Amino acid sequence: YLGTTGFSKIVEEFPLITIFAQYFGAVFLFIYGLRSFYSAFRKHTRLDPSNIEKANIYHVLGTCLAFTWLNPHVYLDTVVLMGSISTNFESELHIFTMGAILSSWIFFFSLGHGAKFLLPLFQSSISWKILDFLIGIIMWVIAVNLLF
Repeated sequence: YLGTTGFSKIVEEFPLITIFAQYFGAVFLFIYGLRSFYSAFRKHTRLDPSNIEKANIYHVLGTCLAFTWLNPHVYLDTVVLMGSISTNFESELHIFTMGAILSSWIFFFSLGHGAKFLLPLFQSSISWKILDFLIGIIMWVIAVNLLF
């Protein structure tokens, strides 16, 4: 909500911000994609939940809050990206905002509950390599689209 009602107003007032965000975003995505390619070709990650030690509820809640509030992607996606895109929907801003909130909730709910179905697939390191490679491609495609 902060992105569509706050940052969108800043973008309208200072359009130079979108140009900065465009180039900064492209560089960030290029580096992020490079990191994914590195993981795809150099790391041998696999998911083994039996090696994960049990944590108490405070540790779990603290980790959840840290991933939520200390994650730069939260602010990049929800404030900068959504705020910039929302300027195209000024007359339906509240509908756009509610749609963004609902789709985000559906995505993360599906991700959390769908993880158990993907567990057998990601116990293989080749699956992680393929995923990292695909993420690298997607990041670079988005970076190129930001520039052109």
